[in-house]
Parts: sequence; structure tokens; C-alpha cells
Amino acid sequence: MNSDRLFVYGTLMRNFAHPMAQLLSRSADFLGEARCQGRLYLVKHYPGLVLSDDPTDVVLGELYRLRQPDELLREFDMYEACGEGFKELTEYVRQMLKLTLADGTASEAWTYIYNWPVAHLPRIASGRFMEK
Repeated sequence: MNSDRLFVYGTLMRNFAHPMAQLLSRSADFLGEARCQGRLYLVKHYPGLVLSDDPTDVVLGELYRLRQPDELLREFDMYEACGEGFKELTEYVRQMLKLTLADGTASEAWTYIYNWPVAHLPRIASGRFMEK
């Protein structure tokens, strides 16, 4: 299990000026683009990934190797408001996910799965989140 890997698909990606995106780029090695099976929804100014059983549902993002995984994952858990110390039914939950890299190889990484209802949210059909 590659527990030092993190898959990001929203405001933590490289083209975002968010301080947490900058923390990630400083503290991790970019391994390349990757995709997973899931659906992407626009929550507010950020997206939420929901798992899907349909192989045609694809979400695109970036894969990183965290240099200090325990410390960094604690930081990102705080940012995503999940994990220890947060009440149950947090907006996101961190879990391991199967990924496919750009060259077709399989991998696994932590990612943040959206944990609240999506019925009222617009779907990002392309599976790629871009800043508006």
C-alpha cells in the first residue's frame, strides 16, 4: 500500500494559488497525472469526488509522493475538516483509492472522497476540475 501517495483533483492541484496547494507542491514530488473511477461534482468553489461502479465515470487529477506523509496528511485532514477530532459525517473522508497513471499503470493513493449528498449539486461531466 503506497500510503505516502496522495491523489488530488481540485484546489490542491498545481495550477491553483491556494496556500495548501503550495504546501503540497513544496512538500511532495509530483508523480504525474492520474485518473480514478468516480464522479465529480461542483460543491461550491471546489469539487467533490464520489465513487462510482461505472467504469465510464472517470475523474482526472494529479498524483504526489508525500515526503513526510504522516505530518502532511494531518495538515490536509485539517484542511478537508475530516479525521480525528471532527464530528462524524464530515464533508470529506480520506481513503485509499485505485488509480490509473497516464502510462496505464495501476497505483493506489489516499484521496478525499465527498461524503455528503450530491443530488442537488451540478456534475462536472468531464471529470476534470478547472478554476472558473
